[in-house]
Amino acid sequence: MAHYDLQRLIHYFNIELPVEQVGMMSFYMAEKINQLKMDSRLIKPNDIFIALPGYTVDGKEFIPQAIAAGAIAVLIETDDKQQDKKIGFYTQQNKYTPLIYIYQLSKYLSALADDFYDHPSEKLRVVGVTGTNGKTTISQLIAQWVELLGEKTAVLGTLGNGVYNHLTPSANTTPSPVEIQAYLADFYQNDVKLVAMEISSHGLVLDRVKAITFAATVFTNISRDHLDFHQTMKNYQQAKWSLFSPNAEESAVKSPGKRIINYDDVVGQQWISVLNDVVVVSSKPENLSIIKTFGKAYIGVSKVSYHDKGITIELESSYGKAQLSSALFGAFNVSNLLLAFATLLTLNYPFVELVDTAARLVPVSGRMEIFTAVHKPTVIVDYAHTPDALDKALSATKEHCHGKLWVIFGCGGDRDKGKRALMAQVAEQYTNNIIVTNDNPRTEDQDEIVADILKGFTKLMTWQIIKDRTQAIAYAITQSQEKDIILVAGKGHEDYQIIGKQKYHYSDRETVCRLLGI
Repeated sequence: MAHYDLQRLIHYFNIELPVEQVGMMSFYMAEKINQLKMDSRLIKPNDIFIALPGYTVDGKEFIPQAIAAGAIAVLIETDDKQQDKKIGFYTQQNKYTPLIYIYQLSKYLSALADDFYDHPSEKLRVVGVTGTNGKTTISQLIAQWVELLGEKTAVLGTLGNGVYNHLTPSANTTPSPVEIQAYLADFYQNDVKLVAMEISSHGLVLDRVKAITFAATVFTNISRDHLDFHQTMKNYQQAKWSLFSPNAEESAVKSPGKRIINYDDVVGQQWISVLNDVVVVSSKPENLSIIKTFGKAYIGVSKVSYHDKGITIELESSYGKAQLSSALFGAFNVSNLLLAFATLLTLNYPFVELVDTAARLVPVSGRMEIFTAVHKPTVIVDYAHTPDALDKALSATKEHCHGKLWVIFGCGGDRDKGKRALMAQVAEQYTNNIIVTNDNPRTEDQDEIVADILKGFTKLMTWQIIKDRTQAIAYAITQSQEKDIILVAGKGHEDYQIIGKQKYHYSDRETVCRLLGI
C-alpha cells in the first residue's frame, strides 16, 4: 500500500482549505493514514473513520468513540450539497480532529478505497459471480479448482471471507466497498493469484464493487428474491445486468472482464443476444446444437448421467470435448460446474488439467451436502430458501432417490412474504412428505409465517407443522426408511437461528450429524 496521508486525502476530494483552517490542519497533513474503517469498534490509531447513515443506526453517533480510539480524521456522509467538502473539528482536550463532510459519500467509497489500497483488483484475477442461486457454489468451486492446480486463491461471500479454507465469517454476501478493497490488498500481499467473489444485487445497487476491475464475471440465473429491497423483478434484473452492461452509465463496475452467461436462463438468453464478448454455457443437451450457431465461445453437454457417486458429464465446447466426473449431485450442479469450468478456461487455465482434477472437487458446505449412516435415511442439507432454489434442490434429490422423498423447510421473517406460498407449491409438486418448520423468524410472528406458507398447499394431508427445527429433523429421520432421502432446506451452512432480535447457535449440519450418529 502506498503512503497515504491526510494531505493526499484532502487532495483526492479536491478540497480547498480556507485560510483560517490551514494552520489548524498543518499538524495532521503529513500524518500517515493506517486504514479506512467503517466500524468504530475496529478503529486503531491513525485510522480514518467513515461515518455513514445505516438502516438502524447512524455512524455519526459513534464519532466520539472512533476519535477516542485514535481516528486521525472522520469522513462524514451528508445529503446537504451546501455542506459538501466542508471541514469541521471535533474538539477534545485541546485536540482538533478534522470532520470532513462529503455529499453522498457512499457513492465514492469504492473508488476512494481503490485509490487508498493502490488498485489491488488490477493486480489480481478477480472473478465476480452473480445470480439468484449458485453464487456460493460456483465461487467456491472456482477457488477450490484453482487450488487443485497449485495456485493460492481466496473467496469473498456467504460462507466467509479470506484465503480459501481459512475464512472468517461474513455479515453480508458482498462486504462493504472499503472492506472489499482492503481484503483484495491483503490477498495481493499474501501472494493470492485468484479471488472468487459473490456479487449480490444489494452490493451492485449500493455501489460496493464500483471500482473493481474484474477478470471475469459470471451470471447464473434470476428468479424471485429480495423483492423486499428491489420492489419489482424489473429492478432486480436491472441490478444484476449492471455487472455485465457495456454501457458505462448502466455499469456498476470499472470493468466486467470476460462475461460467462448461463443460456439455460431466459434472462441469460436475452443478455447473450446483446453482448459480444461472452462465453455461452448450457447444461441441457437439447440446447447444444443451438449454442453452437451463435459464433461465440461456448460450453455445452451432449449427455449427463446421475448416479450414486454424483454426476458424469459428456461435454462439447469451443475449447474441446471431454468427460467430466464429479461428486456433486443434481442438474443445477451440472450448470454450476460448467459455469466454473468456463470461467477458468476464459482465464487461460489448461483444459486438460481442469478436466483431470474435476473429480477431486468436493461439495460445498451446506450446498446439497450429503450425510449418510448405516441403516439410516440419507439426509441432504441445502441453503435453498427461494422457490426456484427449492425446486432445483428437490429435482436434484429426486434424481438420486430410490425410496420416499421428504422435505423440511420454512421461510425467514421480516423478508419477502410473497415467496412463502410459492415454496409450498414447489414442495407439493415433488412429495407428500412435507414438514413446515421455522427458518429465521426474526421479529415476525412464527404462526403468521407458517400461515402464509400453508396458503400455497392445494392437497390435503401432504404436510405437517413442527416449528422446532431439531424436532422436525428428528421426526423425519425416525419415520423414514433406509432408501429414503430427506432434504433439509433453507439454512445450509448457517450456524445460527434468529428468533426475535436474538441470534442463537443452531446448525442443520450439526443436528443431522448428531441424529444420524456420525
